[in-house]
Amino acid sequence: MARVRFIGREPVTVPELGRSVEPDEVVEVPDERFEGYVCQPGTWESVEEPGHALAKKAAAVKPQKES
Repeated sequence: MARVRFIGREPVTVPELGRSVEPDEVVEVPDERFEGYVCQPGTWESVEEPGHALAKKAAAVKPQKES
């Protein structure tokens, strides 16, 4: 899941997330909906792009080379 930060001034209800989001709060959003948030630069900013968490997780699981 991707992550975005709400940069509005007042709490907002986000029906897609099923809850309210506070100013400066970071929330996880479905990867396929990421663009729908960051296309509103006055309201949301990107924190972690889609697929980034998977890449980090895969790198952490890679076996270490033996000497």
